[in-house]
Amino acid sequence: MAAISPQATFEGDILSAPLVHTDSNLLTCMEPDYKPFIPANSLRRMTRLLKMGLTTALQSIRDSGVEAIGPIVTGTGKGSLQDTEKFIREIEQYKETALNPTPFIQSTYNSVNGLIALQVKGTAYNNTFVHRGFSFENALLDSMMLLAEGAPNTLTGALEEMTAEHFYIKSRIGFWKSAPTDSRRLYDQLSPGSIGGEGATFFVLTGTPTPDSKAAVTGFKMLYKPTAAKVAAGLTEFKDGIDLVLTGRNGDSRYEHFYQQADALFPGVPQLSFKHLCGEHDTAGAFGMWLAAQILHTQQVPAQWFPMLKELPAVVNRVLLYNHFYGEQHTVIVLERV
Repeated sequence: MAAISPQATFEGDILSAPLVHTDSNLLTCMEPDYKPFIPANSLRRMTRLLKMGLTTALQSIRDSGVEAIGPIVTGTGKGSLQDTEKFIREIEQYKETALNPTPFIQSTYNSVNGLIALQVKGTAYNNTFVHRGFSFENALLDSMMLLAEGAPNTLTGALEEMTAEHFYIKSRIGFWKSAPTDSRRLYDQLSPGSIGGEGATFFVLTGTPTPDSKAAVTGFKMLYKPTAAKVAAGLTEFKDGIDLVLTGRNGDSRYEHFYQQADALFPGVPQLSFKHLCGEHDTAGAFGMWLAAQILHTQQVPAQWFPMLKELPAVVNRVLLYNHFYGEQHTVIVLERV
């Protein structure tokens, strides 16, 4: 697995990486050197999201030890916003004449999947899900069904980018906090809205454990616009044996009651929230799953990222990840140590 995020998650040791923070209400990715992954003649024609998605996918494949990748399944809420905005601006600028087709081609949601397949010479099943806060989770569900049907492995990921224009548009409809907020104090300053983010996260999934496996997904549930009672029932279904709860708490006072309900259902179980690390976006749940797998694999938590953590259990065997996207799409994922 691999992740490009606002934190130093792609290269180096996350246990020693400092916490990257912002007071601009937007966390942007720390991008690596793409040259070892993408040929120079292709690199100069690609936008940020394409470079982040392709590089993360290739690094995930290298890390997995898998020789031949099977189906490629991704989720994205918005796709390549940079290319989309460029194409729309050119429509107006050139009055719908003499348009460059490249931004349109690269703005399609499945452009990253196509680039990955070309790079690894993959000819298997290839699909992209664009379902807002369920985008990554539907990709994960599809991958699990493919594995159950006999696929040897899947490359499963999520990707999202933020542009200045899109950040402004979403600020007008109440997605972000109105006042500048220090991301380190995100959970202490409850008010409407959150902070924006972006990132690319990929996993190589197999049906059975391998020597390179980091964690196992053993529980999965999605709930669309549920009542508080249904959320409680969904969390209670996976309550037994949980050593750590990882939540998508994001400082938005309008939906804090869902996470307070999770607090009440897991008394005495250590809880951490991760959106001060990656910001809020449609596929932030993929970053949460990557973090949960890292904790299970290393049996450590980056202390500098979570100063609020008083004590971690001696052994973490089972992590419950609970996240929702603005109160509509709720996801519960259970990961176990392998």
